[in-house]
Amino acid sequence: MFKDFFKKKEDGKDNKRQIENIVVFIIILVITVLIINNMWSSDDKKDEEENETDTKVLAQAGATEQDNLEQKLEKILSTINGVGDVNVLIKYSESSTVIAMYNETSSESNTEENTGDGGSKNVKETENKKEIVYTDEDGKNVPITEKVVMPVVEGAIITAQGAGNANVKSSIVSAVEAVTGLAVHKIQVFEMGG
Repeated sequence: MFKDFFKKKEDGKDNKRQIENIVVFIIILVITVLIINNMWSSDDKKDEEENETDTKVLAQAGATEQDNLEQKLEKILSTINGVGDVNVLIKYSESSTVIAMYNETSSESNTEENTGDGGSKNVKETENKKEIVYTDEDGKNVPITEKVVMPVVEGAIITAQGAGNANVKSSIVSAVEAVTGLAVHKIQVFEMGG
């Protein structure tokens, strides 16, 4: 088809018809490439949406851990003699990071190709896949958490009914220091108002 195109033809109709055929061929080729590209990009979008959903589920789990520490501290501190009602606020450096469990597979293939001049060429291909592992909970796929990396605690504010007493205040500071690992100057305890 292409050889005939480059030959000079006397007949103008044949030349025009060949040009029309090539234009139609190019249009079909462009449409095919666009369709294939669209199919690949829609698969990528689905994967991104699934990963985004997984990340949201994992992030919610990390936020719960932080709230849990404040609630546990409030419960424990309120049982100390003379403390009374307690409110705890903990300041973190950042949010916690939840690391999901992954199924990792990798494959490697080596191919030796002979070149036309008598030499050979080695081609090495490596493919790595990383997929999140899920468990079924109440009919929903939930990612399995490998570990939760808690953020660094930067400070704590505690209000307590009995914080006006120096011994009670000291007990509160000691308890919070033991749980969070904070320096004493980063723990502020105040007497709860009215």
